[in-house]
Amino acid sequence: MSATSDLRIGAAYIRVSTDDQVEYSPASQLVEIRKYARAHDILVPDDFVFVDEGISGRTTEKRPEFNRMIGTAKTKPKPFDVILLWKFSRFARSREDSILYKSMLRRDLGIEVVSISEPVGDDKMSIIIEAMIEAMDEYYSINLAEEVRRGMTQRAKQGRPNTYAPIGYRMQDGQYVPDPDTAPVVRKIFEDFVGGRGLLQISHDLTALGVRTRFGNPIDNRGVKYILRNPVYIGKVRWTPTGRTRRVWDNPDTMVVDGGHEPLVSAALYEQAQQLLDERERRHGRYSREDGQPFALKGLVHCSCCGATLTRQKGRATGKGGPSLQCHNYARGRCPESHSIQIDKLTRAVLSQIEEDFRQLDFGILSADGRQVQSDNSAALLARQLSREEQKLERIREAYEAGVDTLEEYRTRKAAIEARIETLKQSAPPPEKPISPAEFAMAHREDLRRLLDDNTDPSTKNNILRGFVRQIIFDRKNSSFMIQYYQ
Repeated sequence: MSATSDLRIGAAYIRVSTDDQVEYSPASQLVEIRKYARAHDILVPDDFVFVDEGISGRTTEKRPEFNRMIGTAKTKPKPFDVILLWKFSRFARSREDSILYKSMLRRDLGIEVVSISEPVGDDKMSIIIEAMIEAMDEYYSINLAEEVRRGMTQRAKQGRPNTYAPIGYRMQDGQYVPDPDTAPVVRKIFEDFVGGRGLLQISHDLTALGVRTRFGNPIDNRGVKYILRNPVYIGKVRWTPTGRTRRVWDNPDTMVVDGGHEPLVSAALYEQAQQLLDERERRHGRYSREDGQPFALKGLVHCSCCGATLTRQKGRATGKGGPSLQCHNYARGRCPESHSIQIDKLTRAVLSQIEEDFRQLDFGILSADGRQVQSDNSAALLARQLSREEQKLERIREAYEAGVDTLEEYRTRKAAIEARIETLKQSAPPPEKPISPAEFAMAHREDLRRLLDDNTDPSTKNNILRGFVRQIIFDRKNSSFMIQYYQ
């Protein structure tokens, strides 16, 4: 080795993707880099060894050690003179990133980037050679990604999953199988939503029950919506070959095929959830638009044949009666029966029937906004959660008795579990107290007065109706309808 004054300080950058072979492991790369450094009078301190493991080189955004190395290089005085790599592809597989960072390092900081296995020399021809090497690396990276995407698309066409198991399932032998702990959670979400619970309410319910995602995070309202929109729960596999979007369920590139796994919910329940979500997005969504003037029964009338919402027929009128409603699915060729009805005619009939029901105190079966199903599910899920915590108590007791845990460790863990048990017990919803027809009529008598007042605008009437009418089932064949109330 040359005299100490000729010794240069170097940094080593090592990156290994998940698909790299053993010979390119971090340890193997570092051995070769240190061997090269000794032969070229370069000292590589341990503090200047930067390693990104299991990370793609396509971009630099998600390479923490690469970014730390660049940040270190910018400090003054200059910490090292050269960055040593096993191959240029370890530095970047994007020519844009490579040119940007190499130019900055050489021009602004006086730091060279050297591939120990791809020597290119110091003459001007080396610039072309280095560019060719990087271009080949980028081509390999892009081609590999395309091959992987083609393989994943083929798997999806065969009904096989490409991603980790969503909540409600676990992966077994390359296929989704129901998870006994979380499958009931998924069923509860669908049943509660169709029963009348909102996305945020369901999210709060799940948080109170201690339900978390596979990453340990609470399920927020967007997570609830994603679950409701996921066809995996009716035995389907969904895959977007061109990449995921924020609204994967309405991406025209998304393919949905029959999978080989067991559904967690029925197709009918799933379709009901989709119709409710569609209706809510039309009324409140970011991309919603008002389909004409508001009317009192908007979003409340459903087809007796398929259960879809009856929506305003755009640009149409029925005789002299003005605009009319039609089954949402029939208008799109998915329901065999027309349910066309004039809006004003149906509105007068429904309000008249509501007035008569209040006079006769005849409201049919008063549901608790679907909460009976919800309460049953919540009780079952709560019992499962409590059982798991009780099992944890038993396990830590056995660990203490076996000498694995100290008395202090046992006390601490026991206190934490008992606290969770108490929280779960307190989160149990109180039993629904049934309300009598007379009490129901008394509670909503002011609502009835405002509904029958011609001066009340249609939007206000719609909000009032949603306060105690769950839905109105319209039967076109018999020219009849049924009002379902809730307390």
